[in-house]
Amino acid sequence: MKKKNLAALLMAGAMCFGLLAGCGNGNDNPPADNSQSGAQESQAAEDDTQSQAPAGEAGGTFTVGVIGPLTGGAAIYGTAVANAAQIAVDEINALGGDIQFKLISEDDTNDAETSVNAYNTLMDQGMQILLGTVTTTPALAVVPYAYEDRVFTLTPSGSGDDVIEDNDNVFQVCFTDSNQGTRSAQYMDENFEDLKIAVIYKNDDQYSQGIRDNFVAEAESRGMEIVYEGTFNDSTSTDFNNQLTGAQSAGANMIFLPIYYDPASIILTQANAMGYEPTFFGVDGMDGILSVKGFDTSLAEGVYLLTPFSADAQDEATQAFVAEYESRFGETPNQFAADAYDGIYIIYEAIQAAGVTADMSTEEICDALIAVMPTLSISGLTSAGSEMTWDENGAVSKDPAAVVIQDGVYVTP
Repeated sequence: MKKKNLAALLMAGAMCFGLLAGCGNGNDNPPADNSQSGAQESQAAEDDTQSQAPAGEAGGTFTVGVIGPLTGGAAIYGTAVANAAQIAVDEINALGGDIQFKLISEDDTNDAETSVNAYNTLMDQGMQILLGTVTTTPALAVVPYAYEDRVFTLTPSGSGDDVIEDNDNVFQVCFTDSNQGTRSAQYMDENFEDLKIAVIYKNDDQYSQGIRDNFVAEAESRGMEIVYEGTFNDSTSTDFNNQLTGAQSAGANMIFLPIYYDPASIILTQANAMGYEPTFFGVDGMDGILSVKGFDTSLAEGVYLLTPFSADAQDEATQAFVAEYESRFGETPNQFAADAYDGIYIIYEAIQAAGVTADMSTEEICDALIAVMPTLSISGLTSAGSEMTWDENGAVSKDPAAVVIQDGVYVTP
């Protein structure tokens, strides 16, 4: 197995990006166009020699596409992915090496049909590798096309188990839904006593349903007590009084929320209005709850999230990434941003390991990257101090970590 310390590499990229004059192309500022590689005056010469790169020596400018919700209710996820991917691309390009990236992105508004249109647009623009899609339902619509076209696909946060099933070209940076559900039950069982659990999930969303199913199965296998389950859908996602009343009447002191942050913020607000104070436990879709417009973030105090990334981590790589993200975009990056940042560096490492060049066909690049992914062992922002590896089905293995919201920030309990 090939081991790569991605944390060291991304630190080098961040340092090089910040001190560009002494590391790479010698310009005072990073290139405005990510398709540039090295000094502008050497670009023409590099283009002439790119196709002559010896076999096994990776090189050239690779066009990476991003598909995700840049507008609409899930925009916090897609925007975070696009922003963080751009930071990673800029850092790698600033290193001035043989491998360079051009990043192109399209908005899918978290809609399956729109996501397919976005995919076709990116293919027309020369996409060779896909970092996407950001959410599960659009991913399920896009991956059949990427499979047919043989486009290597690394989704930062499309967590559905079906996303990688029967698609040998698709790999995940995030946990699968089954992993999140199972590990959430495991964490509760090992860290809380005398639990009476309620589950509130969205029954028309594959992400929420999948996590719920695996959570319940694991909880039952451990003999944990689930005293209430309530569901909702798009048309009933603004009033949770019935579900909360049911949970309270059943004596639930823990509510598991395998849902996204918008409905979660409403649940917390309505529970507070009822005077109901259980412990709330969410998953990665709730990352962003502190950024919900109009939400009283004090109501999120004590909420637990299962996540592989915490912006308050003290390691140098995380601190450098958070500082750069906050400097550029004026907000703290969430897990989706960290997944995307790791994703670009994973692609970079895979390209090096496979020895592919940008003048190869999309199919050749795809097949070569598929072959090396199960051989990589990579440390990154989202590996919680361990290493990420992938099985032949494309699922990532890494250690999840729980954080709790205290004083408006995520901290390790």
